[in-house]
Amino acid sequence: MTATPAPHALITGGAGYIGSLLTGVLLNQGWSVTVVDDLLFGGTSLLGYWHHPRFRFTKGDVCDPATLRASAGEIAAGDLPPARFDAVIHLAAIVGFPACQMVGPQVAWRYNFEGTKRVFAVADAAHVERFVFASTYSNYGLSADGKPVTEESPLNPQSLYAETKIAAEQYLREQTAGATTMPILFRFATLFGISPRTRFDLIVNQFVLEAMTRRKLIIYQRGYARSFVHVRDVCDAILLGLTASPAIVNREIFNVGSDEGNYTKDEIVALVQRYIEGTVVEYKDLTFGGDMRDIRVSFAKIRERLGFKPRISVEQGIREVASVLLNGVIKDALDSQYRNAQFIVQ
Repeated sequence: MTATPAPHALITGGAGYIGSLLTGVLLNQGWSVTVVDDLLFGGTSLLGYWHHPRFRFTKGDVCDPATLRASAGEIAAGDLPPARFDAVIHLAAIVGFPACQMVGPQVAWRYNFEGTKRVFAVADAAHVERFVFASTYSNYGLSADGKPVTEESPLNPQSLYAETKIAAEQYLREQTAGATTMPILFRFATLFGISPRTRFDLIVNQFVLEAMTRRKLIIYQRGYARSFVHVRDVCDAILLGLTASPAIVNREIFNVGSDEGNYTKDEIVALVQRYIEGTVVEYKDLTFGGDMRDIRVSFAKIRERLGFKPRISVEQGIREVASVLLNGVIKDALDSQYRNAQFIVQ
């Protein structure tokens, strides 16, 4: 009797914050995983998987057709046979408002919009069943009425990053009729927590780092509301998207997080102060042309349709990051490899 082959996922940007953790989650769930990444921030996050029998790696830029052909199996990796993919998880992007501002509109649109179109086209040509797209709740911008936004709420992007993600969403939902590949779109809340490639340019993680290294937080945009979700919970949400009935997820958008993850910045600061004693807070009034988000998000859809409920609270995440830093697991958390951009407005 021939054994049923393991389902196979291709993760673009798989050496990054989400992808490096998702790779391990999928391998543990019995999937085969091929990672495509240009290793802008290095590839040490993948070393733990390197000799796993169901892991492959292709180095390259997803905007380069040769990379896409290689990862799609037209060019075998080493002595391995060409692969057939059941899902593509598209994480590769210029992520975040500061990073997009740093590289400029031309590069941001090339990677976040044109790159998405190219990767989807390759997936569809290879008859891949599912295409999971990583988007952002930044798309909502500012809430007009103060009510929690849903997947049906108007979009009010306040940054180049959000503009590129909205355009990619619209393409996947409106211009892929007749495709064999089904798009699934996840709008992630602000992430936090530890992964093999941890980031310290995210609010919770950065607050903990600064509280522990400087004993001081400088806060801009005081009182603004944001939504937060742990990176491990995001991996669980993606796994649900890979296994849910097509009738539930095809061309659907899901906010990823929980109602319990809605906090103001002041509330996050208070939690950090609770667990890291002696933290002093300085507030500054700053108006800038950046990623102005002041919203609370409804996560009813992903909870009701996919049964998704995050397991890791912000408080647990604060303790987790503090423990990693306190024990010296990450020696130089201020190094650029732990940031997508050097600037973050708090």
